[in-house]
Amino acid sequence: MFPSQSSAGFGRRLAALTIDWFASLGIAVLVFRQYAYGSGDSMIATVVIFYVEIVFFTFLLGASFGQKILGLRVVNLQGGRLAAWRIAARTLLILLVIPALVIDSDGRGLQDRLVGSRVVRVN
Repeated sequence: MFPSQSSAGFGRRLAALTIDWFASLGIAVLVFRQYAYGSGDSMIATVVIFYVEIVFFTFLLGASFGQKILGLRVVNLQGGRLAAWRIAARTLLILLVIPALVIDSDGRGLQDRLVGSRVVRVN
């Protein structure tokens, strides 16, 4: 069904997401010192940074910061580069959490199915 690239497993994708989240949290704590950690403003700052980080790096490098570290890449169904609007929509769906937890038999989350993408291993 897909080109020869190997699909990434759930554990590796979850680890990449965790790296991205903690990197975003660290940046929010450092940049927005006026917001108390755990406050509503701090949480909003973290979510915005998380969204921007994933969209920015996925657009430039084909993978978020965490995905790059773990040797993953987000591609379209033909194995090529994903369009910017698809990256933005995919990331927004990830922020909703539930789409990322609904996985099909190919190991793709609902966010990937809706935008025509998949996460593959590159090493």
